[in-house]
Amino acid sequence: MPIYKAPVNDTLFILNDVLSLERYNNLPGFADATGDMVEAIAGEAAKLAEEVLFPVNLSGDQEGCKRADDATVTTPKGFRQAYDLYRQGGWIGLAVPEEFGGQGLPYVLHTAVGEYMSSANMALTMYPGLTQGAIAAILVHGSDEQKAAYLPKMLEGTWTGTMNLTEPHCGTDLGLLRTKAVPQPDGSYKISGQKIFISAGEHDMSENIVHLVLARIEGAPEGTKGISLFIVPKFILKDDGTPGERNGVTCGAIEHKMGIHGNATCVMNYDEATGYLIGTENKGLNAMFVMMNEARLGVGLQGLSIAEIAYQNAAQYARERLQGRSLSGAKNPDGKADPLIVHPDIRRTLMTIKAWTEGGRAFTLWTALKSDIAHRSADEAERQAADDILGLMTPILKGVLTDKGFDHAVMAQQVFGGHGYIEEHGMSQYVRDARIAMIYEGANGIQALDLVGRKLGMNGGRAVMALFKEIGDFCEENRSDEKLAPFTKGLKKGLNDLQASTMWFMQNAMAKPDNAGAGSTDYMHLFGLVVIGYMWAKIAKAAEAGLAGGAGEREDFLKNKLVTAKFFMERLMPETALRKTRIEAGADTVMELAAEAF
Repeated sequence: MPIYKAPVNDTLFILNDVLSLERYNNLPGFADATGDMVEAIAGEAAKLAEEVLFPVNLSGDQEGCKRADDATVTTPKGFRQAYDLYRQGGWIGLAVPEEFGGQGLPYVLHTAVGEYMSSANMALTMYPGLTQGAIAAILVHGSDEQKAAYLPKMLEGTWTGTMNLTEPHCGTDLGLLRTKAVPQPDGSYKISGQKIFISAGEHDMSENIVHLVLARIEGAPEGTKGISLFIVPKFILKDDGTPGERNGVTCGAIEHKMGIHGNATCVMNYDEATGYLIGTENKGLNAMFVMMNEARLGVGLQGLSIAEIAYQNAAQYARERLQGRSLSGAKNPDGKADPLIVHPDIRRTLMTIKAWTEGGRAFTLWTALKSDIAHRSADEAERQAADDILGLMTPILKGVLTDKGFDHAVMAQQVFGGHGYIEEHGMSQYVRDARIAMIYEGANGIQALDLVGRKLGMNGGRAVMALFKEIGDFCEENRSDEKLAPFTKGLKKGLNDLQASTMWFMQNAMAKPDNAGAGSTDYMHLFGLVVIGYMWAKIAKAAEAGLAGGAGEREDFLKNKLVTAKFFMERLMPETALRKTRIEAGADTVMELAAEAF
């Protein structure tokens, strides 16, 4: 049976030693996030994840969701009870401003504990996760009346939320959507159309479901310029704000999926359902992107989360499973074989996952901290700088961590050999669950195109130039520190490859855009390597400082960090040169074959 233990110590090390969270006490909500408070919250989140969410993960995968003839949907056994404990703990509103009923704590803390929940039960955690995204969109674009009507119950978790974009004929290209909205005399709209792949579209865990739906108002322009966003509740609210009559929105079917079986991924039918415009007419994508960008960060976190739990199970199996003898002599002479963990290739596999996951955790929390600064700082320049980095990192975090999350789930499965392929050990579920994260909230090829086609040149390249300077300055400032040399030298080489590839795009992609398209995925992963390498260099610096100051019981922990950081620089960072070579090969051979040749 699978195991899971939340990596609380690692989280606290990153928040306290690497990111120095106390430096941000001037930001709203951070003064309340004292060291003791952060440790307590992380501990309680770990307890909920390990003791409540995780025990129903495997059974939820096996049972799945069921749709009845009346279009109602039942979630797996134990999901309702687990969700009730989740919402009663106030986890949905952890980082939402207090004025709307939240706790107002930092988003970086919300992100930290969100990893535990997603590792423990990705399918279940998606229900409140989508609700949090809908809350974010209503907070930014909703009217005062809409905020008052929907946010309190959504923050309580007694109502949940969804996002409805995709249609059968229209995935990424939302300009093709056909769902229509007809204005009514009372200011509402009648929404008609069909949406597919709607996570948490119908279920039995909340009293109402608040759907955020993209539709085109009759007479609106074609393409993305004519799309509006609507609130379409499952139950129309009565005058007193409580759920009333059933709206014209139903679950037509549950998708038969590869993974996340415990989440109800629905075909949603809108038959003149009553909806309410949120934000400005024909500006629906602007409003929905608030939710989508938050969702993309959350999906990147899912990639990290699945890699973490898969790694934990593979590491335990490698320590316990006896198989073969060590190449350098028996390590378990009293037994018939040595444990798998003695074999170099098994260690290479586990070290690769460990280095990416621990570096990815720092990357995720660092990015979440940028979000806090962008939304909470009183300094306009500081807000702008943080928002620039946040926008630049979003496609990288989503694309790289989910690609690697799937790769690492497969690598962890491989450690089990044949036992990883059967359901008993749970590794199959992690591989299946991880696969969707590469697809939804914008497939990873789209993330790469967004990075190269939009984010690099945005505001004259302000964000990318600032990040290059930050990483370059770090290398220069620590160049004379011999203890950090193994990390700064590798990081500088990676940064040089990234800068050279960026310059190559500037010189070769303007006149020939296919060069950008052909190299975009390699560029995204090259960028991810450098940013996570930067995180490892910062981790190494914090570890060296901790050891120099007298580490005490943390000595082994900090020394292990330095070994893992060195592994990343020696074994993983050199891939930047390969990515650069691929990018500079251009698009000629990629585009040469006729369509019929494929």
